[in-house]
Amino acid sequence: MGTVLGEMRNVPWHELQHAYGSASQVPGMLSRIAWGDGPTAEDALSDLGQWIAAPAVFDATVAAVPFLWELAATETVKDRAGVLELLATILASGHDLHPEWTRAAHDAVVAGRPTAARLAADASSPQAQTHAHVQAQAQAQKQAVRDASVRLLAAIDGHTCPACPPRTV
Repeated sequence: MGTVLGEMRNVPWHELQHAYGSASQVPGMLSRIAWGDGPTAEDALSDLGQWIAAPAVFDATVAAVPFLWELAATETVKDRAGVLELLATILASGHDLHPEWTRAAHDAVVAGRPTAARLAADASSPQAQTHAHVQAQAQAQKQAVRDASVRLLAAIDGHTCPACPPRTV
């Protein structure tokens, strides 16, 4: 797997649950988000969102959030903005029967705030690409990541819910 998602093998996914049962498939979804082409990554991100974030969070959500932050910070990931949006969805979701999952998932999202701040402030790096359309596409992706980061920062800073204690920023 390389260094991206390298620690994923240390999580006992088969012992965790998502919305439809065992979370043993979550590593495969995270890997497809990390290394899949655009459509593959988007499908995996959508499926993962349905499993761990909408309409509720699970213990698998808590385990997945650090890897989502890792993916959001990895420039080769095709839909980093989508990963950040999934993190925002997790922050807005909960689990009525397991408030401890809600709090742990929210804490894991909040713990990535420095990454979101860095991505929100990320200035355009010099491009080695020579084709104008490739540069424009790269700039659009960077802007989408910055915009999603700004929205996530606002959600983190304004987050309140019954499962979480008040936060100081």
